[in-house]
Amino acid sequence: MKRLGELEAQVMLRVWQRNSPSSVRDVQAALRPDREPAYTTVMTVLDKLFRKGLLRRRMVGRAYLYEAVRSRDAYTAELMRADWAAGDSRAGALVHFVEGMTPEQLDALRDALRVALPEATT
Repeated sequence: MKRLGELEAQVMLRVWQRNSPSSVRDVQAALRPDREPAYTTVMTVLDKLFRKGLLRRRMVGRAYLYEAVRSRDAYTAELMRADWAAGDSRAGALVHFVEGMTPEQLDALRDALRVALPEATT
């Protein structure tokens, strides 16, 4: 899975935050005041994200409404799996990753392991 460009990432973030079908104008407005992209720029980015399989769309009247195919958490997990699988030393990469975690992140990891692997944490 390829990483998103800067504007693609900002557009996806706004779509995830809205958590409801969004028009080009909705996304354009959500990007303000941080960015001031043209309507056609936002439309092009949304179309690219649709073609990449990150968004689905449906025609309502004369405009498309876009929504995320997967949650932000699921997308992040997919990126992490792809990066981890690409490494030469998966165990080493995992050790370095865990060593860099804050205590709060370690607690979240422990909680996630309890949910995902209940038999391994008893």
